[in-house]
Amino acid sequence: MKHIVIAPDSFKESMTAMEAATAIEKGWYRVFGDTVTYTKLPMADGGEGTFRALHDALLGNIHTHIVTGPLGDPVHAQYSFVEESQTAIIEMAEASGLHLISLESRNPLRTTTYGTGELVKHVLDRGAKHIILGIGGSATNDGGIGFLQALGAQILDKDGRAIPYGGQYLKDIVSIDFSTLDTRLEAISIEVACDVENPLIGLNGATHVYGPQKGATPEMIDVLEAGMVHYHTVLAHTIGRNLAHIPGSGAAGGLGTALLVFPHVVLKRGIEIVLEKTRFNYYVQSSDLVITGEGSIDGQTIYGKTPIGVAKAAKVYQKPVIAIAGVLREGFEQVEAHGIDAVFSVSKGPTTLKEALKDGKVDLERLAYQIAKFYKVTK
Repeated sequence: MKHIVIAPDSFKESMTAMEAATAIEKGWYRVFGDTVTYTKLPMADGGEGTFRALHDALLGNIHTHIVTGPLGDPVHAQYSFVEESQTAIIEMAEASGLHLISLESRNPLRTTTYGTGELVKHVLDRGAKHIILGIGGSATNDGGIGFLQALGAQILDKDGRAIPYGGQYLKDIVSIDFSTLDTRLEAISIEVACDVENPLIGLNGATHVYGPQKGATPEMIDVLEAGMVHYHTVLAHTIGRNLAHIPGSGAAGGLGTALLVFPHVVLKRGIEIVLEKTRFNYYVQSSDLVITGEGSIDGQTIYGKTPIGVAKAAKVYQKPVIAIAGVLREGFEQVEAHGIDAVFSVSKGPTTLKEALKDGKVDLERLAYQIAKFYKVTK
């Protein structure tokens, strides 16, 4: 009996990774019925959707907690808790995400990671022994100081007052005291699903590369970068280590740096964590075909995005890989040199984005059905 592993990422604003996998399975089932076995493994690369993919894969329970949003207002943030392993799955975008702020209100001088720290504290209170933290999709550029403050760190200005929310105040930091941090952080292990490798500072750092998409003007960039350099100078003096140029330290506006302060934290490519937690290698060994995909595939997909991570893992076992995208953009052909054997687009012709998103599941199932028919006649 044929065995197909279906391992897509989410199709943003249209369907979750599990919903996409189910649509693909339905299309294939219409052709092959019970003569094929299907293993659905929802994927993500550390960005938005990582929480949902791991929740679906690990069969956690979703909980909601009210935390401080990126602009200081309360938000309802979801996380998943796996009781059996006492593992919490957190996505910082739930608490500190860019999608929580309207386009005209985006301003990284003001945004904070405090709510993400509150989520971590909450799962510690729940008894978490292990945390998987996805840090993609952030609205922040505060170096993670809000996150640290929420967990008990004292980050003070020259008058001994706590630094307020936002990257604009990084320049005012005079002292950082970690002796008041929540002591439970000394024992808990945290796997950080990180979808970028940028350092904290410099032209390839958090501020210059990601600040503009979070609403930073050129003038703001100068203020934020100067503040980030100053912050790291104080931090490095405090802990006796330079973290600024570690790959991933600039992730989520510098939250990667704050996380590296803790003793049992590992920054990993998000796709590596998801592949491991879903036991992808175990399932792919017995497979005849792997199907992956996400909302858009283009020339940037080869830089650590989900379809490439899946393809590379599949090619270790010499398995054929098909990728399906909502839309194919410039340079998509490059993925064929990185383990993907064929690429297909869900798009069925000119339509509005709203209609394409609304019909995503139906269109994906239809395309999967056609691919399955072709696969059948070639075997």
